[in-house]
Amino acid sequence: MTKVQLKGVRKDFGAFTAISHIDLEIGSGELVALLGPSGCGKTTTLRMLAGLEVPSAGQILFDDEDVSEVSVQKRNVGMVFQRYALFPHMTVEKNVMFGLKVRNTPKLEMQERLEEILDVVQLQQFRHRFPAQLSGGQMQRVAIARTLITKPSVLMMDEPLANLDTKLRGEMRRFIRDLQQRLGITTIFVTHDQVEAMELADRVAVIFDGKLAQYDKPDALYQRPSSVEIADFMGASNIFPAQISNTGLATAQFGTLQLDCNVTPVKAGAGSILLRSEAIDLWVDRADAQGNIISGTITGREFFGATVNYSVDCCGDTIIVNEQARRMVDVGQDVWLTIPPDRIWVIQHD
Repeated sequence: MTKVQLKGVRKDFGAFTAISHIDLEIGSGELVALLGPSGCGKTTTLRMLAGLEVPSAGQILFDDEDVSEVSVQKRNVGMVFQRYALFPHMTVEKNVMFGLKVRNTPKLEMQERLEEILDVVQLQQFRHRFPAQLSGGQMQRVAIARTLITKPSVLMMDEPLANLDTKLRGEMRRFIRDLQQRLGITTIFVTHDQVEAMELADRVAVIFDGKLAQYDKPDALYQRPSSVEIADFMGASNIFPAQISNTGLATAQFGTLQLDCNVTPVKAGAGSILLRSEAIDLWVDRADAQGNIISGTITGREFFGATVNYSVDCCGDTIIVNEQARRMVDVGQDVWLTIPPDRIWVIQHD
């Protein structure tokens, strides 16, 4: 297991700066997702970590050793790409053994490692098949096995699930997470998919415009984003400007809410409040509503099977409420919304 650090890393391509400044520490045996929109610099960061690009400034350290200018061949890293890059004329076992063969690994050791890794990735029954005879998920497991058989100190994955359908992506996310925890290998995973990052990672590094915007555990990133931009990127639907008082009150266009000052930072002045849609309760009887109460009218309803999303007009602001589909409330119905003080997050404006 290897600790990985980036210290003041920058990457220029001529006059264009792809990465302006990143400081990042990835613990030994940790799985970290590099998350951000297309073109933000996450793949460039991964390529520098792998040794495929040299930083223009700063240091990359593996276990406190500077590897910034060490070639990819000498870093002992494994890379899994979005495209599987399997050899179509080779069987599964020959594809998997390819990395060992070019390293001139002894035949006995090569065979022992092959049997071990085919068991790990559950491909024993497919070992004599060719890539064209495999499903997308099976091909991805072959690509992962081909990387893991070389026993890399760090595993790197560049959007490896992008070519899979929704159901298979969910299965492969669980497979990769279980495999990483079983092997305890330090893993860096690039994705633009928020759900993928939240489900897979121990910590998530959000990158915007070549800068590290926030680095945190998935639940903290989801519940306590450090900026409106991050909240919006992480899928928050209820972000409203508000005036914050020293006494822990947030006044928005739709009304005033009491905050829990032990949960969210309170500083008098302008800010934004984040109301998670699943934390809001919807009532059709005013007498049932207690605490922070917001009145409104349902203007839209979306049914998703297990859940329902309601759009509620509250004094000109639209608040989205997500609740279990145990009932259906009609569009046009007057309702009351309540949200606990400890489920409101304030993003202070500078």
